Amino acid sequence: MKKTMQLIVVAITAGVISLGGYKMLENKQTEATFSVLEENPTFIPTTYESTNAIATGIDFTEAAEKTVNAVVHVKNKSINSQPKNIMDYMNGGGESRAMLGTGSGVIISPDGYIVTNNHVIANASELTVTLNNNKTYEAELIGTDPKTDIALLRIMDSETDFPFVTFADSNNVKIGEWVLAVGNPFNLTSTVTAGIVSAKARDLAGDRDTQSFIQTDAAVNRGNSGGALVNTKGELVGINTAISSETGSYVGYSFAVPSNNALKVIQDIMEFGDVQRGILGISALNNAAAQASGIDITEGVYVADVEKGSGAEKGGIRSGDIIQNVDGIKIGKFSDLVGYLGSKRPNDIVDVQVLRNGNQKNIPVTLVKLETLEIPDIGIEVKNVAQSILDARGINYGVEISRAMTEATKRYKIEGDIITLIDDIPIKNIDDAKRVIASRRYEDALKVTFVNKKGEIHSYIFR
Repeated sequence: MKKTMQLIVVAITAGVISLGGYKMLENKQTEATFSVLEENPTFIPTTYESTNAIATGIDFTEAAEKTVNAVVHVKNKSINSQPKNIMDYMNGGGESRAMLGTGSGVIISPDGYIVTNNHVIANASELTVTLNNNKTYEAELIGTDPKTDIALLRIMDSETDFPFVTFADSNNVKIGEWVLAVGNPFNLTSTVTAGIVSAKARDLAGDRDTQSFIQTDAAVNRGNSGGALVNTKGELVGINTAISSETGSYVGYSFAVPSNNALKVIQDIMEFGDVQRGILGISALNNAAAQASGIDITEGVYVADVEKGSGAEKGGIRSGDIIQNVDGIKIGKFSDLVGYLGSKRPNDIVDVQVLRNGNQKNIPVTLVKLETLEIPDIGIEVKNVAQSILDARGINYGVEISRAMTEATKRYKIEGDIITLIDDIPIKNIDDAKRVIASRRYEDALKVTFVNKKGEIHSYIFR
């Protein structure tokens, strides 16, 4: 028994010594670690802190709460005719079917004005919007602008004050800034996703594009179109419009119309009934084309030609100038210029900084109205064309196709082609085109002669 007690005492003593030694070693290691931190402030700890927004001092909850009640689920009912046989196809007949499309929209005023995408409500025969509280209202279409893919709706209940989102200045948006995308992807109502601004002034169709998008990595999918892109204050910085994907679903790239451009479009629709576009009156070469022509340019917009009578000509801009800055906004490429001017109107005066013969020069320019003509019989829009473009094609006159308006004409990729003849009558400007179109009978065939981007001549007959 005595021997047993001795063994127990020895065991307890050994345990105490072992535990005490471990604690001493642990304390020494801790002291050594803090000593290194104090001696070397650039030491990187191996204990990683959470990288979520709240841990970094950014809280998305206020922005989400402000926005989610002002973003609506837009439902678009349209009637389409589906041909059942070859005779229906040839005669334009067929069985009528009701189609339902969905998307998102953003309430921008307490009386129920809503901004959304044009493609969300295209061909609608009936529009309804559902709020986050599940209340559904009928909506009316106020106006659209297919070029910017913006449409303006209004809820037809005039007695209710609705939650709304205020506009921010999209020129102040910074690359790397946190943003939220709010919408209704895949009919999942009131969905909020977060990301950063990946790029600004992104053009999706090359330097002929009339758009300039904010690119983000916030998840956007089908149904998000027309929804809100907001900053961490819950202010509107863009209208979610498109994704870049081979699958049709989000893969990391989404694009929004800047809030300044969207605001200008809806203000024009409300005040004038259509969009008033102000232009400098120049034709430009993109950087790659300029460099291929032996022109040393890495940033800016190279002025290839100045239209006669334009604000650019009257202000003193010359062919060969490089536009570097407009109203303090840096112009690195054509989409920067398009994006900024997209928020301006005719007769606005902008301060253009150009580089000429190695010297910088500031030139005030009064913007002129972009004159275009829609030809519904063909499904295109045309505008006057700069002489430099005519010279490059080896022709003396014509009007440029600025936009394909239907799915059929979009397939032919004719934007940028020059129309020289309509019904064999020379077309020197859009006034000539107006006269010819106005004088013809609708039921008559329409012959149009084009000169494409390669300088090839083609004639088509439209019936």
